[in-house]
Amino acid sequence: QALVHSSYVNENPGVFPESNERLEFLGDAVLGLIVCEHLYDFFPDLLEGEMTKIKSTVVSRRQCAEVAQRLGIDRLIQLGKGMTARPELPGSVSGAAYEAIVGAILLDAGLEEARRFVLRDLGAVIEIAARCGHQSNFKSLLQQIAQHRLGSSPRYVVLDERGPDHEKSFQVGVEIDDTSYPPCWGSSKKEAEQDTALEALLALGFACRVDDGGVRMLVDEAGQDLDSPGE
Repeated sequence: QALVHSSYVNENPGVFPESNERLEFLGDAVLGLIVCEHLYDFFPDLLEGEMTKIKSTVVSRRQCAEVAQRLGIDRLIQLGKGMTARPELPGSVSGAAYEAIVGAILLDAGLEEARRFVLRDLGAVIEIAARCGHQSNFKSLLQQIAQHRLGSSPRYVVLDERGPDHEKSFQVGVEIDDTSYPPCWGSSKKEAEQDTALEALLALGFACRVDDGGVRMLVDEAGQDLDSPGE
């Protein structure tokens, strides 16, 4: 049932009692629980907001689709003719099937087996996300990476201020050697510094944006290249 798409059920009534949509709903909740529990147990220094950002990255539909494709789940899904005619299976379909399998494992074998299944593939993804700044400490990461890879330190410059004293916003830019990177506005200097540090990491090719709006670091704090979680 976890591998039966609704398009197959609609085109073949009576073959399967229902699609994988209900199992997907259950598996999505179980997946979130397992990831949250793992973050809570193994990363005691992370704040609630930091754990939330990491969790949203790890359990995103894009990430689930990557795992499903790596495991070959996408080739096993029962699809209707309309779906099989497409040149490429949407990631949302394979990601949903992965979540449905998590739900099915919970029902058939219990939470411990579901946890083992999830962490076998996502444990490393959680580790990389926690280790490489998905908690948004981009200023610290830029400092470490710039020193190790560029042999220099970032310098933050307040370029502009707006608003009354009780509601000021600040525009801050960052410079490394003689190069300036895109400035950012923030409700505090600290917020603006974090945002402009991220812009510098993106511009330098040490980070990239992903489909769900998050950020993936491509090097660690020592400046060493990281393998993509999807590889």
